[in-house]
Amino acid sequence: RLHIVTWNVGTASPPPDVTSLLQLNSLGPAMDMYAIGLQEVNSRITNFLSDLAFDDPWSIFFMNVLSPLGYIKLSSVRMQGLLLLIFVKHVHLPFIRDIHTQYTRTGLYGYWGNKGGVAIRMSLYGHTVCFMNCHLPAHMENTEQRLDDFEKILEMQFEEESIPSTLDHDILFWFGDLNFRIADYGIHFVRESINNRRYNLLWEKDQLNMAKKKEVFLQDFIEGPLQFKPTYKFDLYSDVYDTSEKKRKPAWTDRVLWRVKNLCQHTSKESELSEEEQTISVTLNNYVSHMSYGISDHKPVTGTFGLEMKPLLSIPSVILKPEGEWSAEHDVIISYSAVPEFPSSTWDWIGLFKVTFKHVNDYVTYAWVKDDEISSNNDSKQVYMNAEEIPNMGGEFVLCYYSNNMQSIVGISQSFQIQPNRTLIEKDLAQEEISWMRKPDNLESHNEF
Repeated sequence: RLHIVTWNVGTASPPPDVTSLLQLNSLGPAMDMYAIGLQEVNSRITNFLSDLAFDDPWSIFFMNVLSPLGYIKLSSVRMQGLLLLIFVKHVHLPFIRDIHTQYTRTGLYGYWGNKGGVAIRMSLYGHTVCFMNCHLPAHMENTEQRLDDFEKILEMQFEEESIPSTLDHDILFWFGDLNFRIADYGIHFVRESINNRRYNLLWEKDQLNMAKKKEVFLQDFIEGPLQFKPTYKFDLYSDVYDTSEKKRKPAWTDRVLWRVKNLCQHTSKESELSEEEQTISVTLNNYVSHMSYGISDHKPVTGTFGLEMKPLLSIPSVILKPEGEWSAEHDVIISYSAVPEFPSSTWDWIGLFKVTFKHVNDYVTYAWVKDDEISSNNDSKQVYMNAEEIPNMGGEFVLCYYSNNMQSIVGISQSFQIQPNRTLIEKDLAQEEISWMRKPDNLESHNEF
């Protein structure tokens, strides 16, 4: 279950609540993965420099929403106002490999990053998947420029030579503020069609639909039916289309499309793919806009998908667990075993994380698998963690094995409890009581008593 969000946020700060946007109140099963693509994130030079040093406010916001629900920020990439975030349920982490990011500038002839595309690719259960968030040129007359820019973005090359090009991935998701407009029809006809919910009257003049019929490189991309109001351009904090002097004509600028490689390769065949051939299927379950969000002149759009794939990777590279009962009062031991072909490294480490951890660097402490090893045999190895590094208050935690060669988490334990260090807690409480008693105002009241 994959949920894709695209939203031009118009340099605004995050809204108070995104429950409906992320379908967190859905009665169905929880999502397995979120891909969140934002455009026009505040990129004034002061904001951008601080965001390079620290996570930007939107990333922090989504991490704070999703990490308590058992999602980790798998990866992110930013190019000025373009931001792409991938969140995934913990259980899938050992089966996601080869995560890489890249971006392509197209603004100001490729020198400026206000327009272009950002991408995150990965191997998911052995299948290659690429997510691409784009912001293409604006205005009615720039259709050809939009198409040229997207062709250029599709030529994006990831740094590792072994990684396929964007179109060679098994699944490619393309979304963003693509800025395609509704051609020919006047503003009154467009608005009247929208008011009467006769969106189908506008589909044939949608510039992207028109381009898909002519441009070969677009013909393999699939999109769900546009059965929601055009998402641009609205007055802020309203459902009213642009009342400014410019009175922009409404348009479906914000879109989610996808492309499945094995379907493209078999389009010439008369018969459908056999079950053996069809190792991947993508089903669009929901394609909607979210009219309740008014922080920008665009409404966000989401696509909810079901991905079915035969796992080419079905067992974790590393299985690990805490040995015995863990307590903050003594050193602890971790046992792990790796598959025979696992490419271990001196720089591999095992991290102790709170169950609500936000990203791979959000560990409480860690142990080097080589330096802190205390025993080894053919079946398993053991490493230790020092009691001084275990949180005194205890709580619920998980262990994750991070592979330096794969640059990803390749094993995660079941969640487990760490018992608190009662001696230190009692000592701290006693110290707090003494400190409280020594405050002048408290001494006075204590003497009166």
